[in-house]
Amino acid sequence: MPFQTRHLAIEPQRAAVDALRGASLLEFGTPWCGHCQRAQPLIEAALASQPTVEHIKVEDGPGRPLGRSYRVKLWPTLVFLRDGQEVARLVRPQTGQEITQALAQITG
Repeated sequence: MPFQTRHLAIEPQRAAVDALRGASLLEFGTPWCGHCQRAQPLIEAALASQPTVEHIKVEDGPGRPLGRSYRVKLWPTLVFLRDGQEVARLVRPQTGQEITQALAQITG
């Protein structure tokens, strides 16, 4: 699944995320967050060579259960999943290389 430009209107349930198969990138943030906006080109470029990675973009905030279940505190937080299990995590990534390296951990 390619890079997603918009956050999901309704976040998935944690059980659904835990049941995912294959490689997935769970991105927590908001459309108005400056850190999130700066990270978008990096995330998009890293995902361009990974068409099989499911990109799930979740709008986070107070009282949002999925973000709380992953203990998200800063945006963007990228959670790299393999078969629903967290393999790697990046908080406020600064380079495309670190995203590419984390993707390699779930696709290799």
